Amino acid sequence: MLFKDQIDFVTQHIKKNKLRVFMTVLAATMGCAFLIVLASVGFGLQESLRNEILSNETVTKIQVYGDKQFTEDQVQEIKKIDHVETVLETVGMNASAHSFLGDRDSTSSLILNDMKDFEQVNGKLAEGVYPSKPNEIVVGYHFAQTLLNEADRNVIKEKSKKAEADGTYYNGSDEGYKKTLIGQSINISLLPNTGNNEETEKMTYTIVGVMEKPSYDWMIDNTIHMDIAQKPALVENFSALGATTEEELFYSEFNIFADTLENVKPILEKLKDNGYSVYSVTEQLEQMNVFFLVLKIGLIFVGTIAVLIASIGIFNTMTMAVTERTREIGVLKAIGASPKLIQRLFLMESTFIGLLGTFIAVIISYAISFAANAVLPLILKAATGEDAFATNDITFSLIPWQLVVIAAGISIGVAMISGYRPARKATKIDVIHALRQEL
Repeated sequence: MLFKDQIDFVTQHIKKNKLRVFMTVLAATMGCAFLIVLASVGFGLQESLRNEILSNETVTKIQVYGDKQFTEDQVQEIKKIDHVETVLETVGMNASAHSFLGDRDSTSSLILNDMKDFEQVNGKLAEGVYPSKPNEIVVGYHFAQTLLNEADRNVIKEKSKKAEADGTYYNGSDEGYKKTLIGQSINISLLPNTGNNEETEKMTYTIVGVMEKPSYDWMIDNTIHMDIAQKPALVENFSALGATTEEELFYSEFNIFADTLENVKPILEKLKDNGYSVYSVTEQLEQMNVFFLVLKIGLIFVGTIAVLIASIGIFNTMTMAVTERTREIGVLKAIGASPKLIQRLFLMESTFIGLLGTFIAVIISYAISFAANAVLPLILKAATGEDAFATNDITFSLIPWQLVVIAAGISIGVAMISGYRPARKATKIDVIHALRQEL
């Protein structure tokens, strides 16, 4: 029998029993769609958490924790490790910086870095350039917003009261310094974090750059970044307030940066072997991936149960097909059709049901996924009043091609298995008995 004739044999039965085949395809579609949509939740949550972690971290950064203080020789030794881009020392102060510009002022933290290393790691600024002189500084993205005068503070106070009455929060984004900060000279005094309200003498610096906007909308960055060469000047300025040692005034944090994400793990392992206490966000991602792998396997297993339930319908449909076509099977055997051919005819029918059901299920699953990602944030925003849910940062459902392949394999495989027993039954029908059967 030609392949075309085999197709005709299958399609004739499908056309003859349209309603029954349609209901069977519908059951297969629902089972496969349930599997894909359910598993897509695991993929979506993993993608959301991964983006959440990566948006707030430099993926090539390796943090050194503990009381480890590198010597210059150790820094040079680490820099010689393959694929290490730089070793950045970030020096913080146990004091706040009180900045003045005209009648405006702001309180912020002060960070000291080697500006060449800082530029290499941080990259592009939102505005301006990196410092090239000792008296030049870079400020955080919201520094201008936090430069307030008395009028601004009164307005913010009134707007905050109104926002609080409405159950919301006002962040003062409409107030602050509205002109460009680039080229502006500001006076900075230092206030120790010891409860003493006495400030140091003011020092004058020029703003030459503004940092990029933080990843999260709720973050307010008004940090001042200064070259580490200013350390002696800051110590001298502080000495007027009393005996303060450099160790009491400053604390250091060392971060090692790889050239690419792929090289983070080898560097991390080598540093651990050399006795350094280090951590990278890639370790957190690995732990998260293991957790979500188990979760996704569990969701696929639960979804497979729905596909197995749908297979009962396929089994019943194919069993009825064999019963109804007993005489046709007898005729085929009488004219020399082999058992393998008869078995293949019925397996083709069950496979067709699985293929069609899977194809429709994939289309429906993508539509449900798209609708869930579009509608659920709006529902959550209406229910909670949180604007964060209205953004596109949260992915509730994600269907990668790998999930489609897995679901299709399970669905079509189950359909073929469901049709196998009825197909085997068809090959065992006695020719004489089949030909004697009344039409």
